Amino acid sequence: MQDNICVVTGAARGLGRAISETLARAGATRVYACDINMAPAKDWIDNYDNITAVTLDVCDPAGLSTLSGRIMAEHGRVDVLVNNAGITRDALLDKMTESDWDMVLDVNLKGVFMMTQAMLPLMKLQAKGSIVSISSVVGTDGNIGQSNYAASKGGIISMTKGWAREFVHGGAQIRANCIAPGFINTEMTQAVPEKVLAKMCARIPLGALGEPQDIAEGVLFLASDRARYITGQVLKIDGGLVL
Repeated sequence: MQDNICVVTGAARGLGRAISETLARAGATRVYACDINMAPAKDWIDNYDNITAVTLDVCDPAGLSTLSGRIMAEHGRVDVLVNNAGITRDALLDKMTESDWDMVLDVNLKGVFMMTQAMLPLMKLQAKGSIVSISSVVGTDGNIGQSNYAASKGGIISMTKGWAREFVHGGAQIRANCIAPGFINTEMTQAVPEKVLAKMCARIPLGALGEPQDIAEGVLFLASDRARYITGQVLKIDGGLVL
């Protein structure tokens, strides 16, 4: 990541924190760590001179324009964009409200669209860059009670495949890939009852939940020039959960 300018959404905690810290430790010149609520980052973000905290709603055009202008003024480009921001509002289909549907699709899918649209011009300036979007195995294989989440994460995959073709016009080297995590040890899974968690782990061939760092390492690879010949792909990091 040496000399790279990176942007990470949903960065205050969980996967986003691990991704931001990993990119920073790998030598990124600057990591813009973005979240609608950056308060959870106060315990760790000051440990890094090369991470800048940005309070940002990925669905807010004015906020995206402000961030784009700031990065342009400070660095003149973006090398890496990691679309990680996402939410869940789970319910069986006959119980899911229109509000639950709209909120998840807005943040998880529209937010990825809007964030990428805002950062793409800063990649086009150098005709090079890497976009890594966090999908889910739910987006590839579905799950009970997650119609909205599955639709949003599946949509990310479809957009990414289209972008992999679109963003190379004129000889540009702007790559777009996805990571599809399985069950990862985050605040969300830590709130699951122990018996349920044990059943979840029993379904995983490697026998345990993944850690946020497992996802961060995948992001680091896809974001770097080590993956220069990889685009339009979905990397499952799930311990073998979906084979």
